[in-house]
Amino acid sequence: MHTNRLINETSPYLLQHAHNPVEWYPWSEEALEKARKEDKPILVSIGYAACHWCHVMEKESFEDEETAAVMNRFFINIKIDREERPDLDHIYMDAVQAITGSGGWPLNVFLTPEGKPFYGGTYFPPVAAYNRMSWKDVLNGIYKAYSERKNEILAQAENLTEHIHAANFFGLEKNGASKPSFFTEENVAQIASNILQQADAAWGGFGKAPKFPQTFSIQFLLRHYHQTKNEVALQQALLSLDKMIEGGIYDQLGGGFARYSTDAQWLAPHFEKMLYDNALLIGVLSEAYQLTQKELYARAIRETAAFVQRELMSDEFGFYSALDADSEGVEGKFYTWNKSEIVEILSTDADIFCSYYDVSDEGNWEHANILRVLQPLSSFATENNLDAIQLQEQLDKSRQLLFDVRSKRVRPQLDDKILLGWNALMNIAFSKAYAALGEASLKELALKNMRFLEMKFSQGTGHWKHTYKNGEARIPAFLDDYAYLIQAYIHLQEITGDLECLLKAKKLTEWVIESFGEEESGFFYFTHNNQQDVIVRKKEVYDGATPSGNATMAVNLLYLSILFDRKDWYLRFEKMLQSIGGAAVKYPTSFGVWASAIQIVTAGINEIVFVGPKAESFIKPFLKLYLPNKVLQVSNDANETFPLLKGRGKAAETQFFLCKNYSCHRPLTNFQEFCDYVTGNYLL
Repeated sequence: MHTNRLINETSPYLLQHAHNPVEWYPWSEEALEKARKEDKPILVSIGYAACHWCHVMEKESFEDEETAAVMNRFFINIKIDREERPDLDHIYMDAVQAITGSGGWPLNVFLTPEGKPFYGGTYFPPVAAYNRMSWKDVLNGIYKAYSERKNEILAQAENLTEHIHAANFFGLEKNGASKPSFFTEENVAQIASNILQQADAAWGGFGKAPKFPQTFSIQFLLRHYHQTKNEVALQQALLSLDKMIEGGIYDQLGGGFARYSTDAQWLAPHFEKMLYDNALLIGVLSEAYQLTQKELYARAIRETAAFVQRELMSDEFGFYSALDADSEGVEGKFYTWNKSEIVEILSTDADIFCSYYDVSDEGNWEHANILRVLQPLSSFATENNLDAIQLQEQLDKSRQLLFDVRSKRVRPQLDDKILLGWNALMNIAFSKAYAALGEASLKELALKNMRFLEMKFSQGTGHWKHTYKNGEARIPAFLDDYAYLIQAYIHLQEITGDLECLLKAKKLTEWVIESFGEEESGFFYFTHNNQQDVIVRKKEVYDGATPSGNATMAVNLLYLSILFDRKDWYLRFEKMLQSIGGAAVKYPTSFGVWASAIQIVTAGINEIVFVGPKAESFIKPFLKLYLPNKVLQVSNDANETFPLLKGRGKAAETQFFLCKNYSCHRPLTNFQEFCDYVTGNYLL
């Protein structure tokens, strides 16, 4: 059996390739130096453990002896886990998108010995097909071009690198011209309109297949309804959540959401389950439940949280990254059913179950069945003359029986690296779920996870690490890691009243400004200012599958500027929004977190303070209210450290304070009166 240098790595994706005949290197100075010394082009191949087409290309090409011989002879071959090194992935994805007009994974890009890209693409088949060159033809063509026209290759690499570098100059003011404020009701209405123009009014979601959850757009519409009572916005947001929960993208037996749906009806997912998707969906479901009190959302939150704990949580209370789409080499095999299997297991209960979950003899997907719900339980019960409560109990019993049988199947592979940023997103999700449901176990899990992160990822000097496995934290943390972590501390403070969380958030924010910030534009680089192994320090602003680190930092600056009376932080937030606001209004589905920031400031922020001997006891009932535009600070004692607490808290009983738009209401001592006032007299 072959063994290459990836054998010493911890990434499951890299270890998958450790026995390829390709002489893979991890990204390292050793590999780069070898390329320079031997004057060989570098092949960088980027993917991740749960990527289906990454597995396909490995099997077809990287495990093939003849193909590997060509790669080893002509190139220095480097394998990268995009989740371990998102900084490198961002740079080389930009290059491939500039070359081909599209991107994705596997990402295969060719570099000069100096690390500058000159050609690339995504999946290449072993023989010419799908209107794509074969992988061997690509390899031979690149080698021939590099050998015979090196000057042209080097010039192309310089031009491409300059293109990537030039994309970083957004946000810089030209000629000192001032811009109009983006914090207007007209802009918020236009954002909502632009989101709704892409809405699928029949099946929920936005755009055509493949369909992604787009939680940022759903969150915006929920908040837009809350502020304006726009029923169309509410119905599209709820329809999107309902159809996802009822669809095959949601695991009807075990809870949790798959990455995306390959069709418009949410039936057939790409079966990989990512930690961050489930974090973001728990978060937006929590807001939907606060707004509607719809039991469907509470159930989905609980089931998804249970899935995360059962299948993605380590003994140390860290959260693993992902579950693969494949098992036994077949996509979706773990999750799909033949009707005969279900009949054998459920016996006389099978007919109702199969009717409710769209199970048929011929199957609804590739001759198998993906469980999905085509009509709400209440209407199904009425149509079939059944009692809805008894039907729910029967279906729950049947689901448990099938779940127990499924648990004995060969499981999809687990990507068991633990990432700081994705854990912070899940930490936020559990805080939001606790706020919505008030279940103590959710808060406790958020606290245990944060203690784990502090113990294993923090270096005690402001420096944190990005990834953890086998007792070792590696790779300096990136902007996204810090941005999500700061937000996690903010949410933890809201659900616990622990003011120490705010001090930690403040300290981290100061660190990020110092180490990642660009003063001229106000934005932040993705990498630390001491990092040396990237050709370009990029500034990422798009909200993709995960929130943009810059957008998240902007929201953090806004929140903390109020709690710490840091006008400089508010001005930085404002400068960032002024630079990106036009794009956020025009293209809100690509700038969803930015759009929400515009929405927050336009609506006005409620500064809410509870101070007094029993202040913390009011957190749980208060958080059940849907108040997305707020900062909340709670202290049982008088505290002069925080501006919002100064001069408050000397009364014998707990007082409740509300300030908004530079004016304050008189303090109240009756909690219910305060809640009624907040919810009844303000559009929050």
